[in-house]
Amino acid sequence: MIQANPKISIILFSIVVSLFITIVNYFILDKNRMKELKEKQKHLKEQMKIHKDNHEKVAELNSEMMQHAMETMKHSFKPMIITLIPLLLLFSWMRQIFIDTSIAKSWIWYYIGFSMVSSIAFRKLFKLD
Repeated sequence: MIQANPKISIILFSIVVSLFITIVNYFILDKNRMKELKEKQKHLKEQMKIHKDNHEKVAELNSEMMQHAMETMKHSFKPMIITLIPLLLLFSWMRQIFIDTSIAKSWIWYYIGFSMVSSIAFRKLFKLD
């Protein structure tokens, strides 16, 4: 089935992988803290616009924003670690499967495109944005 319909297979793989990643994020991420950090960063951006002429204040706000960005990255790193090994194994398997198909040279681009679309849909569905 996979080699007979490679494009449909890629679509299904990308949807399943996107769903897996979204579910891991849903259960691992501290959604309240992530929302709080986003709101703080938004507020800091507004303050930077207000104080754009005061370089010292902008530097102070920028430093605070970087701290929030680092914390955001730290929180999002946990689910990435959990999904990394299964995804590496899946991609190596997929490469072997699609090497003899009509989309052998472009399967990864199909995967990226469809996974972006399905990831956006799942993130909205699970209210992760």
